[in-house]
Amino acid sequence: MCNTFHSRRDFLLRSALGGAALGGLIPGFGGAAMAADLIDPLALKSPHFAPKVKSVIWLHQNGAPSTLDLFDHKPQLVKLAGQEVPESFLKGIKTSTQGGVGKLFAGNRTWKQHGESGAWFSDLLPNLATQADKITFIKSSTTVGATHDISILKLNTGDLNPGRPSLGAWITYALGSANPDLPPYVVLYNGDREPQAGSVNWSSGFLPAVYQGTAFRPGPSPILYLDRPEVRTSQQQRASLDLLKQLNLLGAQRHPSDTELRARIQSYELADRMQAAAPVAVDIGKESDATKELYGLNDKTSEGYGEVLLRARRLVERGVRFVQVVSGYPEGADIDRQSWDAHNDLDKNHGLMAKMVDKPIAGLLADLKSRGLLDTTLVVWTSEFGRTSYGQSGNGRDHNPWGYTQWMAGGGLKAGYTYGETDEIGLQVTDKDKAVDTYDLHATVLQLMGLDHLKTTFLNSGRSERPTVVFGKVIQDILA
Repeated sequence: MCNTFHSRRDFLLRSALGGAALGGLIPGFGGAAMAADLIDPLALKSPHFAPKVKSVIWLHQNGAPSTLDLFDHKPQLVKLAGQEVPESFLKGIKTSTQGGVGKLFAGNRTWKQHGESGAWFSDLLPNLATQADKITFIKSSTTVGATHDISILKLNTGDLNPGRPSLGAWITYALGSANPDLPPYVVLYNGDREPQAGSVNWSSGFLPAVYQGTAFRPGPSPILYLDRPEVRTSQQQRASLDLLKQLNLLGAQRHPSDTELRARIQSYELADRMQAAAPVAVDIGKESDATKELYGLNDKTSEGYGEVLLRARRLVERGVRFVQVVSGYPEGADIDRQSWDAHNDLDKNHGLMAKMVDKPIAGLLADLKSRGLLDTTLVVWTSEFGRTSYGQSGNGRDHNPWGYTQWMAGGGLKAGYTYGETDEIGLQVTDKDKAVDTYDLHATVLQLMGLDHLKTTFLNSGRSERPTVVFGKVIQDILA
């Protein structure tokens, strides 16, 4: 468990509160450590070793894009398009996808290599292609399951069932908050509805509730009811908060294992501080016209996603540890599934979705670099799984957990580097020793944040739990 005790905490360690009176009553904590976290669970904590980055921007491409049509150029797939999948490519695949195995399908894409790294990009991502040399590709990604809800859950929490903490919650628990006036873990999304499967994907699970993510809505007022009513003075509000705190602390003494109650105490105080800090952090109105254009805010298709990425940059530069951005869909979208989930008409779906994210993500990387933030920020582009080489409904693709592309950019990585590969038709990973599961991705992100995934632990019902369950290895080859 990661804990560093500062002066106030040191006092608590030596007090009756820190020692005998409350020792061991709260799950996951024992004795002195528990007492200090009871008083301030979001206090700044030291990492296991010097971190390479301070913050993570986690870009979840909801619905699972076909990376075969974005990054993974396969000339052989084009040659074999329309034919049955050769049995040699299906070897080792034990489960079928929802629609069964169809004929090989090649999209209507043109491909070019970009940058000194020579990374392949399709014509769907012309802006992101200009950032090729900032990107570290993982082209040997795999996962378990091929159903959106359970694979999204595994992507965020490492498990196929609800109940485990998300990666952002683990990082918040292990490192605390770098800015007491803002939530250390924020969730952003575009579109007019909450992301698929909802808050279970930014839950604190069995960790104390204070470590869960805080969702900000899209639009000009992302935080509901934040402003103090005009008829209420700041002194009146402070007096009410102090009374609530005293009452809640009395309740906490009677129910020391109730983490929801402690989280409520923290949330009231945080909300009070956020009234000044949060509006500034999420207000993109004062950004320059050039910056807004960089993020695609001058185009209706990319505007909504560009806004949330611009907010993500503003949050990490203010010390927010983990910003989880879930892609929605463009305003007025007329695609069937309103996400990357292209079981049919892939060209139409991906044409629109790629236009939504291409310029904003390229703008984010360029903006972070120009502000000196890319060295201290880790950008992760990921999805719940990939899509098959064979078609579905004639012009779409099914779900593929056996081999797809993810990428990262930022401090501590080999920029312009590609790790692993899929077979000649892009169906599954060729070298199983280089397969990168969700657990490995999480272990690597934690490593870059200065955390050993084997030592980041929490005692849950007598079992020492860690973020990667009983799996996971750091992808050493991609580290600088």
